[in-house]
Amino acid sequence: MGQSLALALYLGLSDLAEGPVRRRLRRRQDAGKEDPARSGERFGHASLPRPDGRLVWFHAASVGESLSLLGLIDTLLAEHLDLHVLMTTGTVTSAGLMGQRLPGRAFHQFAPVDTGPAIRRFLAHWRPDLAIWTESELWPRMIVSTHATGCPLLLINARISPASARRLRLLRGFTRSLLGRFERVLAQDDAVAERFHRLGADPARLETTGSLKDTAEPLPHDPMALSDLMKRLAGRSCWLAASTHEGEEELVAIAHREARRSVHGLVLILAPRHPERGPEIARKLRAAGWRVSLRSAGELIDRNTEIYVADTLGEMGLWYRAASVSFIGGSLVPIGGHNPFEPALLGSAILYGPHVANFETAYERFRRAAAAVKVAKAEDLGQRLVETLPPDRAAALATAAWTVSSEGADVTRRVLDVIKAYLPARAQR
Repeated sequence: MGQSLALALYLGLSDLAEGPVRRRLRRRQDAGKEDPARSGERFGHASLPRPDGRLVWFHAASVGESLSLLGLIDTLLAEHLDLHVLMTTGTVTSAGLMGQRLPGRAFHQFAPVDTGPAIRRFLAHWRPDLAIWTESELWPRMIVSTHATGCPLLLINARISPASARRLRLLRGFTRSLLGRFERVLAQDDAVAERFHRLGADPARLETTGSLKDTAEPLPHDPMALSDLMKRLAGRSCWLAASTHEGEEELVAIAHREARRSVHGLVLILAPRHPERGPEIARKLRAAGWRVSLRSAGELIDRNTEIYVADTLGEMGLWYRAASVSFIGGSLVPIGGHNPFEPALLGSAILYGPHVANFETAYERFRRAAAAVKVAKAEDLGQRLVETLPPDRAAALATAAWTVSSEGADVTRRVLDVIKAYLPARAQR
């Protein structure tokens, strides 16, 4: 396998980087972004034994990417009873969620940092029979070292933004060398496939399959918690600001104030993308004069609540079911947006901002089907919300969104067919 000069330099430096990386992770740990009880996993020291038999390793960046794999993993394990699945991600939030959601014979570890020693320890312990990366989480040392063991590599649900593709074209030899180590690259859409082709992916190994996020199962919920929530709302309308990022909560609060002039008693459920930000968000909103309840503090919605900060893990299915309208965050600030299929599957009308590069094809499908409302600029959010809240309008949008979300049923089966083609009949290492 060819190797560019830039890749050779990266690999050489990765063998020397463990000290600086340890210092960086200590800073992240101090900021609450690492789990100190599992810090060894980040350096390839496994906290679980390797199970006997065949092991498929799925690697994802964080919450959205890992959730999109759950249906695929369920089906794979149901069809291969001797199989185990290792899931790696890099965030505390995703680790907690995978601990709750992964099925039997599947388990989570934190992804090792991309240094030579950490990756070698990780691979020596786990000895995967098939390695599957998802979306755009491509760590060079991890890819090169895994390929060197003889383990087949797949890249599924692949995506790359136009801006990232333009930057990487300056290192085309680097990206060609990495992409050449994948047996197959399965792209979310034709535009993404073309970007990967221009970055050096072999057209014979490149295929457009669609997005696994289009085919995800509806998010779970606790029916008793939903019943209690609806009783506490006592007939008041509510809307959801989902997966918001820093800088968006203030904009959402302004829109909420505007909408409350037209919809008496309207409640906002605000679910930040990073739940650890919840207490600080609540403090700022209270300082601005809002009556706020904070989920993580055990506070519940009451008749005085104007904004409910839902800063807990694993409850998005509850909030989407309760809200007739959901604004999807990461789209009023230049984050790239988040998954619109989650609210679509649960009957919530969708509002989104202009920054949706991470899901541009999906949002375009929703827009063409009159299944979501684009908010062109932040100051328009309040008006678009007022226009969307009437029950007949929200129901029409939600019905159209559900129709769009049900169109991708063949994606999982096609991805599974590719995975099974590269899955050894029995463990080889």
